[in-house]
Amino acid sequence: MDGIGSFDVRWIRGFTNKSIEFVDKKTVCYKCGDNICFLDLETKKQNMFQSPGKGIGALTVNGNNQTFAFSEEKLSPSIFVYIYPELQLKNELKGSAQLDFTSLSLSTDGPYLACCSSLPDHTITVWNWESAAPICTKPHAGRDVISLVFNPLSWFQLCALGKSSLTVWNIEKSANIHLLKPSVIELPANDGSFVERLVPTSQTVTEILPYFGLEMPPSAISGLVGEKAESILTKLCAKARLTPSTICWTPTSELYVGCVEGFLLLVDPESLSVSVIFNPTTADAIPELRNNNFQSLSLNQNGFIAVGKDNTVHCVQVKAAQITITQTWQLEEPVTTAMYSPDRETLLFSSIAGQIYALNPTRSGVIVKLLDILSGDFVAAALSHTDKTICVSVRDSGVLQLWSAEGICLGSLSLQAEVTSLACCPIAQYAAVGTASGNVLFIDLNWEQQPRLVHRVHLHHSPVDHLVFDQEGHYLLTGASDSYIYVLDAKPSKMFSVIGYTVVHGPILSLSVQCIKDSAQVKVLAQYSGQQLTVLSLPTGDLSGPDCVDRHGCLSTLVLKASTYEVPDPLNSCVLGVSKVFAYCQKRRTLQRFELPQNTDGLSSEQVVQLKPEQEVRGHPVGPASLFISPHGLWLASAGRDGLLLIRETASMERHIERQCHSCRLGGVRSASFSADSQTVLTAGLKDCSLVCTDIRINSMGADKMKEATRYSQSMKHLLKKIFNAENPVLIDLPEWGQAPPAGTVTPEESEVSGGGHSVDVTEQDESYNSLPSAPPSHPTWLESRREAIIKEDNEQYSETKKNLKKSIIELRHNIQEMMRENELLPGIERLEQEEFNLDVEDQRSLGAMVEQEVTRVRNEIELEILAKRYLRDVLRRECWESLKVKGKAIKAFHSEQQVKNYPLKEQTDKEVEDLRRVHNMRNIEKAASTQSKLNKNSKGEEGPEAESAAVTGSFSSELVGSNPYIYDQFCLQTTEQKINQIILLQDVIRCIKTAFNSDFEAVYKQKVQELNRVKDRNRHITEIMLELDVREKLWEPGLTVSEQPERLLTVDDSEIKAEKYLSPEQQKEEERKKLEEQKCLGAKGDTVRDRALDDMMNGVIEVKKDGILKMKIPPPGFVLTKPDKDWSEEEKKVYKEYEKKSTDLSEEKEKYKKSIETEMRKLQASSIDATERFDETLTKLFEKKVKCEMAIYQEELKVTYLVYSVLEEDEIRNRDLELKLKLEKTLAFKEEIRREVKRHEEELEFFQESYESTVAEDKVLDKDFRKEFFNVQSHLVDSLYKLFRSRPRVQKMRTQTDSSSVLFKEQRLCGSQAPDALSKMLKAMEDLDAPENIPVGVSPQIWERFCLVRRVKVESEQKVKVKALTLAEMHAFLQKRRAEDSAAQQEIKILLDELESLHRDKNRYLKDIMVQVLLKQGQVEVSTTGLTADYTDSVLSNRSEVENLNRTIRTLGEQKIATMVECKDFRKGIIKLQWEHRMKGMQIEHLNTKARDIQMLRLSEEQQDYLNKTGRDSRVSKQVSILEKTLAFQEKAHLKSVKQRMKKIEQLNRQAAEKAKENATVKQQLPDMQVTVAERTHIYEAIASQDNQAAKTEERYQEILLRSNLEACARAQAEELASLWAEVERLRMKNFPSLDQLKHD
Repeated sequence: MDGIGSFDVRWIRGFTNKSIEFVDKKTVCYKCGDNICFLDLETKKQNMFQSPGKGIGALTVNGNNQTFAFSEEKLSPSIFVYIYPELQLKNELKGSAQLDFTSLSLSTDGPYLACCSSLPDHTITVWNWESAAPICTKPHAGRDVISLVFNPLSWFQLCALGKSSLTVWNIEKSANIHLLKPSVIELPANDGSFVERLVPTSQTVTEILPYFGLEMPPSAISGLVGEKAESILTKLCAKARLTPSTICWTPTSELYVGCVEGFLLLVDPESLSVSVIFNPTTADAIPELRNNNFQSLSLNQNGFIAVGKDNTVHCVQVKAAQITITQTWQLEEPVTTAMYSPDRETLLFSSIAGQIYALNPTRSGVIVKLLDILSGDFVAAALSHTDKTICVSVRDSGVLQLWSAEGICLGSLSLQAEVTSLACCPIAQYAAVGTASGNVLFIDLNWEQQPRLVHRVHLHHSPVDHLVFDQEGHYLLTGASDSYIYVLDAKPSKMFSVIGYTVVHGPILSLSVQCIKDSAQVKVLAQYSGQQLTVLSLPTGDLSGPDCVDRHGCLSTLVLKASTYEVPDPLNSCVLGVSKVFAYCQKRRTLQRFELPQNTDGLSSEQVVQLKPEQEVRGHPVGPASLFISPHGLWLASAGRDGLLLIRETASMERHIERQCHSCRLGGVRSASFSADSQTVLTAGLKDCSLVCTDIRINSMGADKMKEATRYSQSMKHLLKKIFNAENPVLIDLPEWGQAPPAGTVTPEESEVSGGGHSVDVTEQDESYNSLPSAPPSHPTWLESRREAIIKEDNEQYSETKKNLKKSIIELRHNIQEMMRENELLPGIERLEQEEFNLDVEDQRSLGAMVEQEVTRVRNEIELEILAKRYLRDVLRRECWESLKVKGKAIKAFHSEQQVKNYPLKEQTDKEVEDLRRVHNMRNIEKAASTQSKLNKNSKGEEGPEAESAAVTGSFSSELVGSNPYIYDQFCLQTTEQKINQIILLQDVIRCIKTAFNSDFEAVYKQKVQELNRVKDRNRHITEIMLELDVREKLWEPGLTVSEQPERLLTVDDSEIKAEKYLSPEQQKEEERKKLEEQKCLGAKGDTVRDRALDDMMNGVIEVKKDGILKMKIPPPGFVLTKPDKDWSEEEKKVYKEYEKKSTDLSEEKEKYKKSIETEMRKLQASSIDATERFDETLTKLFEKKVKCEMAIYQEELKVTYLVYSVLEEDEIRNRDLELKLKLEKTLAFKEEIRREVKRHEEELEFFQESYESTVAEDKVLDKDFRKEFFNVQSHLVDSLYKLFRSRPRVQKMRTQTDSSSVLFKEQRLCGSQAPDALSKMLKAMEDLDAPENIPVGVSPQIWERFCLVRRVKVESEQKVKVKALTLAEMHAFLQKRRAEDSAAQQEIKILLDELESLHRDKNRYLKDIMVQVLLKQGQVEVSTTGLTADYTDSVLSNRSEVENLNRTIRTLGEQKIATMVECKDFRKGIIKLQWEHRMKGMQIEHLNTKARDIQMLRLSEEQQDYLNKTGRDSRVSKQVSILEKTLAFQEKAHLKSVKQRMKKIEQLNRQAAEKAKENATVKQQLPDMQVTVAERTHIYEAIASQDNQAAKTEERYQEILLRSNLEACARAQAEELASLWAEVERLRMKNFPSLDQLKHD
């Protein structure tokens, strides 16, 4: 068919909802499969344009210039640029893209196109599509770019929208040189805040290094350099930012940026500033925009049109960074894009569901739906075979659509189910639809605008993959992966009843039918495996009889003839022709034709016939492919994943016609269908959302075949017309599914079975919708319902018989059980085996086999689980137990919870041993090399170095395992190799410490084991004693725990298993055999009389040991029990006395023996306690040693940690140094490149400057030579002509007036590239000035022609000057930017050099200022502690001898100072003594003088004078004596008188006392009544005064608390002040240490 036909696309429908653009003012275009559809908004007419290449990738449109461009989908794709409406190819752009283009963009002010390629280069390229030449390219710049948009005002700005970034590319131009320079926009954070970019800190020069070394950037820490380091740095330092979703240029060359988070940004590309003009998280945010994620933005006069997630569109006005909503439109579906037409008159919306709306805001303001074809992938499509030529399609969303012959959507129906297959009936206007839940839906298509569901049947539990009608409409066959093929009556009058089913041997891969008119049969071809085919033969007659279908619905072999065939290679698809099978083999990528045997009556269904391909031709380049045969059986269509549709003749398959209908990258063709006349093919794409209707055009050479197809179609139409006229009215009268049938309608029995007996909506019954297809079904299938009905019918029919059988079975069961019980009582000879009572041996065996199978399955699962656990055990044992040289275990104390663990150690690897040996050899060499220098120093009189103390070495390891001679001095570690060697040596020291401790641990462990054995021996002896004493006490029996014997964890004791042990039959027999042997051994032992007598008398021993004395008893004489005491004889009495004596002696002996063994038992217990306590003391000492070992290990590990950190820090410094050097090399190379470019551009600029100056000079010459040109013309005419010579038309003004005033982007940037256009416009405007009507008076036409020629030359010269001036300005600006880049590179070089110098300086300081670990005792650290730890930043580490020498010098100087101070003190003491004596003498003199003066001034009485004079002394004495005697006599008289008065007073008081006693007696009698009265009054007083007293007490208590609080605060303050004073005193004391007071006491 190569030369006899072709394809002609009738129409294409589909909408991907990815891109829709205005190609002119009234036409939009969008991508549909491998075609571009053009939709006229006024006429709603659609045109199609097929790609000249292979598929359509990215699409871009420029509505102002009526240009569109698209890329093809293939390797090394091209870009095609076309002009609309001529659809003329302007150019084909072949770039360096290898796979695909991600985005295209056309500029509005020039012939420029920007594209971004995908993997692997991600190149952004700007083309001049007129010349098909790339003007600038930037590789690896579009890694995540999803959209490119030119600035409408200037094509020199290009915005690249990425998945998470926004970049503005500036195109810099200098003459013919173009460069792309990026400007990355820093977006705000997720919360809308602006954050500075996190960059690594550079090296800073400080006098003090940080404690943990230098701070390195993440790139140096990671060890990566170059681009990887920069990417790592970006990822580590970047903060989560907003995600841009759409962009829109403004008339001021700014950018509106909508974000996924709902933010709206305004970006200035020049200053790279970003401002947030809408923040949805603020309280004052507009509620309508709060949940809007700005999916699309389109600019209008005062703001922009915003499209969000919902079905609303807002017109937003922006003023002074404030936004307001001026208008809102509500649509039916959520909108994805909104855009204005080029004339800004029409606003277009596209929805997510596939609708396109148009709005004219300035006119009607009414939203008009232009297109409603829905979006989504087509699952299947078919052409109706009835009179009405319509197409039926179903989408993955479950929507069924009807299309006219012209591709107009007539109607749709939402099935609310996941659809899998589709077929149209040839005898009635309906379609059958298969769903993923196994349902078959019947859709009435008579009302095209409103299809309806009239029937539903549930056949499968898996998706219905295949639905086929035979050509004459007898049957509808279904196929699924459950291997069932159902045959349904296709007639609506039969209510689509299910005739029956058959089962094949595997999942059905393809299903095809062929109606044979001659034999009245329908042939069915089913492919159920790659190489197995089955051909079924069904008669076209009535199949409802019992001979045709059994009760369960299975088709009988009498009516269903089956033949099985096998092909050599696995097939992907096959169809059945007339006695032929056509198949596609993906393995061989060929189409094959097989001839079926004519006579298969003698073959059984189980016999397999081998088929070999009769013809084999090459198939599709990309497979797999599906095959479809035309109704008349002469044409074979194949549609593959490559998107190609191929049609061949079935008679000869070599020739074919083909067409690229669908995209290869999107899966190619999913389904295809022929029309009834075999002249139209309808194909549906897999994932390109397109439906293509194609006509087959045959030229004159194939006219016969077309006529044959037409004749077949007319014959079939005539044949089926009667059936159609009979069945279609029945279909029309059927009620819609889910509604009650009209009165009088009788539903067939099959319908009740298939429908379940009730009407249910499809949405409720289709469980697969919005769910997994493999979900368990909740509704029975037709087969299950039929089986249930049969079971129900059988139960009703045979219910009485079943009851009788059950009753008989129960009686029989009782009888058998009774017989079994009687059998148990019979003798062994007469007893029957239990199996002989089994009436159904076969059933028992089958049940036993089932049980055994289940047991085997469970056993296998358990064994696998056990095997997995054993493997895990072996791995854990190998890694954590067997790999240990020293196993980890513990020793626990006897009398406390103290526990000491050892150190688990692994065997040293060969590498560790080799490294240690290498380090030892190296240290021996180093020590040998340094020995000579040390000897030289000692020979010069220098003292040898003293042994290093623990303070200097930094650990106590030398005290535990001795000093390691190979260890480096901490103060001498300079190189990285030394540090690594030191790490190895320290690890060996740690291992030695652990090994030494483990040795002591093992000794103590053995000691505990020995002690446990001794305790067990003592306890054994104690147990024997307790048994003799008959004491029931619990002994203390220590043992080893699991932590002390960890190997017990690896074995399982029988006591740990709680479940009953399972024994196999062999093990049970072995156990029984052992028990029998034991019984035989016990029976063989003798039971003699001697043994019994010995046991009875002496407990089985010949001699009586002393140990058994406590059990000994003396039997009383026999007469004691038989005779009373009075009847005893003398002999018997003697015997009884001897018995009593022996009993007493035995009791005494027992008591002595009991005391002795009790004492022994106490000694044993005490010895056990003493021994275990001594062991606990030993364990305590071991624990103390463990603590010291832990300290030493931690100290060594800390040193190792410091060394490892130091090595890593040096590695980071090297990485940073390498990174800076690489950056410096790149910057120097870039600087050199910039320098060469600047030099080259300067030369070009200089050359162009000369050219420009020459052009300007030539233009001036033209102006000067004007009068010379017209020297023969009069001067006044020359002046008039000169004025006309200088005049120019206003081209810009004319152009502005012709443009639409509504266009936002009016101003265009002038550049040299627009010179040809400007010159042509100027010359066109000059034609009006050259018109004859403008000739001045007096000027001849010849002069005017010459004048016009001169003026045109002048105009062209002026335009040339302007162009060169603009180009010169561009070159100046370009050169200035290159010089700025050169300066920036120079500055960056300087910064990098400074960083390198700083890094080297810090590195040297870091290597010199090493970190050491020092152990100092308390008192040796003289650093003040302000917090928890001391700050050693400004501290100095000095040797102890230096401090002691300094203290000795201080002590000597102190003693000298004290001696001098003592001398000064004694001398000062003498001076003070002399001064005191001098003052004392002066005071004595003054006192004597005062006393002498007082004596001189003293006045004396006469008596004193007489006394002093010593005159009349005796007379004076006698006189005094007489006076005293008189006084004594008078006092005696007064005393007697007073005594009498007192006696009278006593008598009077006695009388008064007697009276008072009487009164007291009377009052005592009245006292109880008075007490009651007083108590009542006291209670009343207390009740009255309690409130006042309580208030007074409260106030008093409050004053006390307040006073106490003040006193406590005062005391606290004083205590704090005292503490601070004490601290200051202590500080001053320590500052002056050693103090003079201490020296004095010393």
